[in-house]
Amino acid sequence: MKKTLLVLCVTLCMVAKGFTQDKKVAVVSFYTDKIIGFSELDAGGEELLASVLKLRDNPDFDLTPILEKFHTEFFNTYSKKFPFELLPEDEVTKNQEYIDFKPKYEKDEEELKRYVIYDGYKYIYDGFAGKDNEVATAKMFSDKANGVMFVEVHFDLTKGFGIGGTATVKMRANARITMYDKSGKKVFVINEGANSKKTSVMVKGIPVMSTKKILPMCESALERLMKDLNKRLPKIIKKAKKLK
Repeated sequence: MKKTLLVLCVTLCMVAKGFTQDKKVAVVSFYTDKIIGFSELDAGGEELLASVLKLRDNPDFDLTPILEKFHTEFFNTYSKKFPFELLPEDEVTKNQEYIDFKPKYEKDEEELKRYVIYDGYKYIYDGFAGKDNEVATAKMFSDKANGVMFVEVHFDLTKGFGIGGTATVKMRANARITMYDKSGKKVFVINEGANSKKTSVMVKGIPVMSTKKILPMCESALERLMKDLNKRLPKIIKKAKKLK
């Protein structure tokens, strides 16, 4: 009897495990943004906005290595924590329907300058009023995957320490990971952020926006974000809706 129960338990575990592994999700967008947000600061205005735009257009402000590091961590580490498999990237980026796809809110060449998009992927908007893209991409891969995932990273300046002439700012890295089922219905959204250890000073209320200052702050913030995600992801996913 005990032996029979043991065999039954093992069989049920194998079935459950196999069911979970049988689910697949296609990552359809993976990018970061060169526009540094500053809404959390109480100063700056037009002068700070001009500095942000100048930084965006500076070829030395290259977020590609940072995005590549996050991409590697995402597919090599985080993917193993999901209760499903990620579809091989080539099956997404080399899919002709995906290549030909014209998403709603598609950016022109000038607008795309603010984004660093991982090689092979498209900028595809999801979220508020993004239903058309969510449904279209889910339908596109419905024969291979049970859902689609959008991954993006953004950076924002936030208050550091000190006041007046001694005030500093930190960088905050924010990751947004959203998944939709094969009908385009949202399954879960993960919003996680972390502040950099590195700081930059404020001069007359304006943060120093040189590449030498900002880029290391972005790197520092992303490093902390990746560590936090690695620890928290299993708990976050556990609370999320199950993929059908």
